[in-house]
Amino acid sequence: MAPSREAVRATVENYVKAIATGTVDDVLALYAEGATVEDPVGTPVRTTEAEIREFYGMVEPLTQTGGVVTLKIAQNNAAFLFRLVTHLGDQDLVMEVIDVMTFDDDAKITSMRAFWSEEDMQSTPAGE
Repeated sequence: MAPSREAVRATVENYVKAIATGTVDDVLALYAEGATVEDPVGTPVRTTEAEIREFYGMVEPLTQTGGVVTLKIAQNNAAFLFRLVTHLGDQDLVMEVIDVMTFDDDAKITSMRAFWSEEDMQSTPAGE
């Protein structure tokens, strides 16, 4: 049985919040055991908890804000566009990413694929 749309929506919103302002443990709590992460698409797929923990550990110390722009849910799948702003003193690094996720019956993430490239990063004066 597929998770409810509300449960998937909550996981996605909690994911973006955890990426922006949470801890590695906050992010990993949203993943099912045995989940995979391919971020960005075309890079080696991370398949172990240690690899996924190391990956998200890179963003934990950053000062960021983020939010879901558009979310589409179909059964136990979601595709969404989110905006992440990394605050770097007098500059902000703005990035929009499309993630495609699958979920288990408990709305835990079983796979995540992120679509973006360095060309998608924009540097702007802080606060713009």
